[in-house]
Amino acid sequence: MIKISVYNKEGKIVGQEKLDPEIFEIESKPDLIYQTTVSLMANQRHAFAHAKARSEVRGGGRKPWRQKGTGRARAGTIRSPLWRGGGITFGPDKNRNYSQKINRKVKRKVLFMCLSDKVKEEKMYVLDKIEMPEIKTKKFMQILLKLIPEYKGKKTKKILFSLPEKDLNIIRSVRNIKDLKTMPIVNLNILDCLKADYLLITLDGVKKIQEYFKSNGSSLNK
Repeated sequence: MIKISVYNKEGKIVGQEKLDPEIFEIESKPDLIYQTTVSLMANQRHAFAHAKARSEVRGGGRKPWRQKGTGRARAGTIRSPLWRGGGITFGPDKNRNYSQKINRKVKRKVLFMCLSDKVKEEKMYVLDKIEMPEIKTKKFMQILLKLIPEYKGKKTKKILFSLPEKDLNIIRSVRNIKDLKTMPIVNLNILDCLKADYLLITLDGVKKIQEYFKSNGSSLNK
């Protein structure tokens, strides 16, 4: 069973925690991670750019000229696709659907792969506990720099801080810190894990991850 070091707010190791191998010790499969990531990004895509059909073109409320006697071809509206500036026939519309189906078990397994990679690469930091009796960004920044000296707040080092429970003092203390994102354990997802250089979590958070995914049928042996 894999173990991970537990740090205090001074950045010192105060113990070790055993991790569930079914969650934090999964073999990484880059192809599967890539396919799932592409699918998730496709599911977030919306078709904003589209061509206007004749019903969406402005104007054309009256007949351009009378039906007979002018010597010109019959015309009922300037919105006709035959006219310049008229509607487009069979053009791309805003109802396009880019979504791709992903199995729930596959998504969960890929998330475990991402968490396992963070542990293997020593980019997952576990705090014994963190309490913010008042909203202090400077105080949290000091804890962060002691824990992860590589993070300077100005570079492109991104940190995902996953909380076991909603804590408004912590959320408001870190919202002005560059490249740091907070997220509840239950909302932990593949895209945010992949974007983050480091994963920061509390000891209670680790236990909640293991309990939450176990209670939601996370067995990968089926």
